[in-house]
Amino acid sequence: MRAYRTFRDRLEDREGSTLVEFALSVSIVIALLFWIFYASMALYADHFTENAARAATRYAMVRGSTWGGATCSSPSSLECTATDTDVSNYVKALVSPGLDSSALSVTTTWPGTTPSGATCETSEGNNSPYCSVMVQVTYNFDLTVPFLPHQQIGLSSAASAPITE
Repeated sequence: MRAYRTFRDRLEDREGSTLVEFALSVSIVIALLFWIFYASMALYADHFTENAARAATRYAMVRGSTWGGATCSSPSSLECTATDTDVSNYVKALVSPGLDSSALSVTTTWPGTTPSGATCETSEGNNSPYCSVMVQVTYNFDLTVPFLPHQQIGLSSAASAPITE
């Protein structure tokens, strides 16, 4: 056995290659797990926006102008006339754990038409019974995945229904 190694012998040496291969493999697996985690969170946020739009529409459709003008003191108030701010507060009270309420925006409109598009009776305002209410919920999801540039995904959902009260 030789006491010293030549330069050529050192180039052909495979010691340590397993450690490098392991480090690369683990890095790829961990990055893949983060990608799966963030994709799941994005689907979770999208599911929230869809359900929040429907829930906010139900909230607004049963709190029309026939409630006598009482303002909603909290998101759980029952006998009140819902305004855009009330609907927005209601949706923000529904925010699930893991989601940021500051990335959420809610737009509520009362167009003064029926669901079929005909003009409705607006003697008590555009939020009179049988008029439509439309709610759009938008959530800006921050996508910060390793090895990808930081970006935001805009998730949006809208729902409409005729006002019942």
